[in-house]
This record gives sequence, structure tokens and C-alpha cells, in this order.
Amino acid sequence: MMAALEPMVGRYVNVEIAGSNCRVYFEEAGSGIPLVCLHTAGADGRQYRHMLSDPEITDRYRVIAFDLPWHGKSYPPANSQQTEYRLTTELYVDTILSFCRALGLDKPVLIGCSIGGRIVLELANSHAEHFRALIGVESADYQQPWYDTDWLHRGDVHGGEVCAALVSGLVAPQSPEQYRHETLWQYMQGGPGVFKGDLYFYRVDADLRGKLTNIDTAKCPLYLLTGEYDFSCSPEDTLRTAQAIPGAKVTIMQELGHFPMSENPAQFRKYIMPVLDDIHTTTHAKADHGSQN
Repeated sequence: MMAALEPMVGRYVNVEIAGSNCRVYFEEAGSGIPLVCLHTAGADGRQYRHMLSDPEITDRYRVIAFDLPWHGKSYPPANSQQTEYRLTTELYVDTILSFCRALGLDKPVLIGCSIGGRIVLELANSHAEHFRALIGVESADYQQPWYDTDWLHRGDVHGGEVCAALVSGLVAPQSPEQYRHETLWQYMQGGPGVFKGDLYFYRVDADLRGKLTNIDTAKCPLYLLTGEYDFSCSPEDTLRTAQAIPGAKVTIMQELGHFPMSENPAQFRKYIMPVLDDIHTTTHAKADHGSQN
């Protein structure tokens, strides 16, 4: 019998990011509106494999999940052997915009989770003209740190296992054991110091409190979805953030934690599908209106 092949296809693209050549790995499936997916800190694009395999999504969207440089199958930038990885707001924005340009994407939708959810807010505030809509999953302008990053990159500690242990409590108790383990396995496989380098952005360089005054949801819709069991980016953090953003659409997701798209894809689907339906409907309504004028 022939094995069942999943629909996503993986490729590499060479992208210049912050003056360095980066060989970036991405997977994609489907056609239609581009939907770019940003993984969480210390993980990679495998978190979106369920969306990449969902025909109800890929019939309308070209779903593209890429691994940030240093993550997953993407290599560190050329000549970076002696460099300590540290993700800044400027580098993160440049990485996203450079990747979208490299693939020639025309005003994609972008979804990001955790650090990806934080950068979604920065993009909405300062770079919204590049996007059709923005979706922040586990997204807030600031979270109070609750962990010691010194443990994440030490010679006497298994980095992958301690990273997975750190985030294990952020998975909702209802999440199936298989997907819980898959989610944590990505952290166990992370490169040395990569999770810690991502958290520089999250903890130090991206306190957005009081800095999101330029967001115009009439021009670029903003959707915020947060799991009820997430104590890192809590529902209260997201609701507080949304109060300062007129027109932001907020949903607190039941029975989900910090990694909804990978920890419990069936439950997350109940919440992401209405958002994608709304964006698809709005896009086609604007196209029909434009063709009549």
C-alpha cells in the first residue's frame, strides 16, 4: 500500500537579513491568500503542521510556516560561529519583512504565537501597510517574567530538557498527550542558547506598554486569541492590551494553553476558523467592491 503523503512541501530560500545571508527553511501548502505563520520562542514551524494539513484552510489560503534563522531546519547566518544569538525587535521585524519580500508575498495575513504574538503588535503599530490582517496568539504588550533564563544555556544542564521543562506547565491539561509531547519535543531539540536568545526579545527588548498608539484596525484588522490556561501571556494580559487598541477583536480560548495550534489542534481550530473565515470574506468583499468601481 502507498503511504499517505501529507500535503506540505518544504524548501529553502536564501534571504538577506540584517546584512547577512540566511538560508531559511519553510513549509507551505495550499493556494489563495498568503498566510505566514510565526512559531514560538525556541521552537520551529512544525507547530503549524495541522493548519498546513487542513484542506478547509488550504483551499483558501497559501499557508507558509518558516523557521527563524537558528531554529529548526534554518541555519544561523553565515559567519556567525562566534556570535551569541540574541533576538531584538529590529532583527525580528527585518526577518519577517525580508522573508515576505523574498517570496514576493502581496500583503499576506500573518499569525504569530507567543514571541510571534508580541511582534504582531509591533507590526500592527509600525508596519501594518505590509499586511492584510494580523493575528496575535498568546499576544500582549508585556508579561511579567516568571523564570530564570540563566538555566537555559549552561554547560552542566541539558539545555533542551530544561527548556521543555520550563514550558511544560503552559500546556492545558485537556491537550492530548501525543500533541503535548510533540510540542515539548521541539524544545528538547532546540539549538544551544536559542531559546534564551529569543527571550531577550520577549523580556528585555519589547516592552510595548504605552507604545501602540499607531494601530489602526480599520486599515489592518487585528485579532487576539489567548488560551485560558496560559499563565505566561495570561488572558488578563491580552485583555489589558486590547483595551488600548480600538477595534481589536479578542477571544479567550477555552481548554487551551500557550501553544494552541500544536498542543490541541482540534480545539484551536474552533477558534481560528472563524477568524480565517472573517478575513477571507472581507478580502473578497473588498475585491468585489473594487471591481464595481
